[in-house]
Amino acid sequence: MSEAQLKRPRKERKENAERRRRQLLDAARRSILTHGLAKTTLATVADEAGLSQGVAVFYFKSKAGLLTETLRDLYSGYEALWTSALEGAGDDPVDQLRALLDADFEPAACGPDVLPLWFAFWGELHFTQTYDEVADSFDTRRSEALSAVWRSVLRDASEEEAAQMAEWMDTLTDGYWQRLHLAPGSFDRRDARRAAQECIARLVPQLGRIAE
Repeated sequence: MSEAQLKRPRKERKENAERRRRQLLDAARRSILTHGLAKTTLATVADEAGLSQGVAVFYFKSKAGLLTETLRDLYSGYEALWTSALEGAGDDPVDQLRALLDADFEPAACGPDVLPLWFAFWGELHFTQTYDEVADSFDTRRSEALSAVWRSVLRDASEEEAAQMAEWMDTLTDGYWQRLHLAPGSFDRRDARRAAQECIARLVPQLGRIAE
């Protein structure tokens, strides 16, 4: 680090570092969309960001480190989306479920520039331990939160039954994400959200108003 950089206020140095890191993570996403996961490198990311490869190495050390943090960033954005939706839904668990379903079909969760990233990484989860660990950490928190909502909805249900409903709900939305990814011209996010709402309402008749 140069003498001039050292003289900068610590807050300014931190903000600049965060800005550069964000720039590289966004560039990594664009590189994956353009080149695919396997062909994305520190060089392709640096080129997308308009930076030197040395800057990418400084912040992420290696391709593996950069891609792992890109996946973590993808999950962090999704988690922020659904937790915000849950917090804004109020105390009614049916409203909470509807808010979670709505969040799952927001562009930030499954838009055309996001779905290819999910499926690129998911295809490598069981071959790359660090990806699997990142996914497991976020998925566990999601499962716990969703199970808690279902326990509030199904007052007489056991923890196992609530967890099963949470798993079914996430599997349902994952399936619609896959359809949106593979056949985007024949289906859109609004159709998928409506279908998911109606399916949940049929599984649990007392939730009929979830599809209103």
